[in-house]
Amino acid sequence: MGVLSGKSGKANRYKKKKKEPLAQPSPRRNGFLCKNMAMDLGTANTLIFLKGEGLVLQEPSVVAYNIHTMEVLAVGNEAKSYIGRTPLNIKVVRPLASGVIEDMEITQAMIREFFAKVQKMGRLLKPKAVVCVPAGISKLEEKAVVKAASESGIGKLFLIEEPIAAAIGAGLDIDRNRGQMVVNIGGGITDIAVLSLSSVAYSDNIRVGGDTMSRKLKEHILSKHTMQVGENSAEEAKIAAGSAVPMPGLTAFTVAGKDAATSIPMTLNLPPEEIREAIQEPIATIIKAVHAALDKTLPDMVTDIAEDGIYLTGGGAMLRGIGLAIEKETNIPCNLSTEPLTTVINGTGKTLENLKFYKKVFI
Repeated sequence: MGVLSGKSGKANRYKKKKKEPLAQPSPRRNGFLCKNMAMDLGTANTLIFLKGEGLVLQEPSVVAYNIHTMEVLAVGNEAKSYIGRTPLNIKVVRPLASGVIEDMEITQAMIREFFAKVQKMGRLLKPKAVVCVPAGISKLEEKAVVKAASESGIGKLFLIEEPIAAAIGAGLDIDRNRGQMVVNIGGGITDIAVLSLSSVAYSDNIRVGGDTMSRKLKEHILSKHTMQVGENSAEEAKIAAGSAVPMPGLTAFTVAGKDAATSIPMTLNLPPEEIREAIQEPIATIIKAVHAALDKTLPDMVTDIAEDGIYLTGGGAMLRGIGLAIEKETNIPCNLSTEPLTTVINGTGKTLENLKFYKKVFI
C-alpha cells in the first residue's frame, strides 16, 4: 500500500509504493475528472461522499502497519479485523482520538488509501472538499485537519462543524429563528449544540462516545469476571445486547476471551442487565453535558427545544434506549435520526452539492 518513513522528518513522509491501489478506480474517475468530495473523518469511522454519487465509502478509521518497514498493510475494515490478532511487528492504530488527529502521518496515509478506493486523485486539478469537525475545534486542531487533507490531495477545503452538518442531514431547517438542539454521539466524542439562524448559539463537546462504552464494558468484564476480551468482542456485546435503559426482548450475549490469571480460553454469558450497568457511566456523562447545554441556553430557546425535541445523531445514538434515558432526566423528548450513522456525512454532502447556498455555515 504505502510507506511511512520515520526518518525523513518532513511534514509529509507518506510515499506510495509502485503497486496496485486498494481498489481500481472507475475509468471515468481519472486525474482530470476527479470529483469534489465530502468527508466525515471520525474517531470510529470515516465516510466519504462524492458529488453526484452520494455515499461511496464507510469504513473504520483504523490503520495496520509494519513497525519496522513503516509499510501500511491495511486500512478500514481489513485493518479493524487485525485488532487483537497481530504479531509483534505489526501495529494497529486509530490515528484519531476524540475527533482529533493524534498521528498526522498515519492519518494522511489512511486518507490517501481511502481516496484511492473511491477515485484517482488529480495532480493538476485537485478536488474541493468539505470536511466536518467537532464543534468548538481549536485553531491547532483545525490546522491539523487542513494539513492532513491538503497533503492527501485536496485542493480547496471547507470546514463545517459536526452539529450543523448533523442538523442539515437530519432535515432540520437551520435558517429558522428558533432554538434547535442536536446531540451527535460519535465513537470518541459527543457534540452538543443549540442552533438558530444557521449559526451555533451554544456548543460543547465531551470526549465520550460509543467507544467509551465498549471500553467500559471491557474493563467491567476484567474486573468482575477476571476475563480478558478483545476490543471488537466488547463492541459486539454492546451492540447485540446493550441498552441505556431496561429493554424487553434482549437476551444474554456470549463473549469469548481468556482467563486473566491462567490465560486459559473461556466464554461468558453476559445478561443485558449487566451490560447496561457496565456502560452507565459514559451515558450519565452524556446526559450531564445535555443538562449543561440547557443551563447555558436562553429560556425561549429551551422552550423551542422542549416543543420540538432533542435530535440525536451519530453511531452512539443507536444504543437502545439512550433517547429515553435523556428524556427521563430532562423531560424533553428525543428524536432519533432515520440513519444515525450517516446523518453527518449526508448533511456534509448536501453542503458540498450547493457550496454557494451553504457558504455561511462553513468555519
